[in-house]
Amino acid sequence: MASSDLSPGTDGHGAPDARVMLAAASGFSVGAGDYERGRPSYPADAVELLCRELGIGPGATVLDLAAGTGKLTRLLVPTGAEVVAVEPVAEMRALLEASTPTVDVRDGTAEHLPLAGASVDAVTVAQAFHWFDAEVALREIARVLRPGGGLGLIWNERDTREPWVAELSRLIRWDQRGEWQVPYTVEDDWVARIEALDVPFGAVSRHDTTYRQRMDVDTLVARVLSTSYIASQPPEARSSLAAEVRALVADVAEPFDLPYVTVVYWCRRNP
Repeated sequence: MASSDLSPGTDGHGAPDARVMLAAASGFSVGAGDYERGRPSYPADAVELLCRELGIGPGATVLDLAAGTGKLTRLLVPTGAEVVAVEPVAEMRALLEASTPTVDVRDGTAEHLPLAGASVDAVTVAQAFHWFDAEVALREIARVLRPGGGLGLIWNERDTREPWVAELSRLIRWDQRGEWQVPYTVEDDWVARIEALDVPFGAVSRHDTTYRQRMDVDTLVARVLSTSYIASQPPEARSSLAAEVRALVADVAEPFDLPYVTVVYWCRRNP
């Protein structure tokens, strides 16, 4: 794989840089409350597409991997499928268990799944696949999927076509030293990246849609501070950024919408 195919924040093999992973683990632990409060849900059409393409419904078993506080997990419960959620961060897992009491919640990672082989019909990953060692994780996902089972990936990315959102993204993506902080952007072509790997999955499909998250200033600040590499920063840096975010939207009437582009990918395990 050429280096140009790698996201910022990855090492030379396409796996997340160890320093990025430490920041993520620390940030998601500290920022679990902000994550639950500030992060958006997912658009109904995107969830319906995943359920349709992956066969998620009554009689099926779906694994929501790196489930966080349960933003996607709770949208899978009404489908009637049996839902298993795996999340490695204890603080997020506690919120996940509280928000989805009917779900089987387990500790684990994408590279070492706590499930038996060929035990699920579908795997979903929301806002997290960029943290995985992609090839190792895909082989492990293939192990727990039944032949022909499906994998779905989904991301919300801020829609920077609106000027104030573009400035918000600039504040989030670059630190005070002018260094890039982001391990993933919507510009990443996961179709090409997955299909270039030696993994037992077929062709990858993509669908883009939009989502608007209704919020006030305090929720926007929580959304920004929930970002893993920001949540792990010293308190003074977080306070400074929060003040910048408040200033950015000082003239925007509340409540307001934070727009997103939502990107969905799906593929099936080879028989």
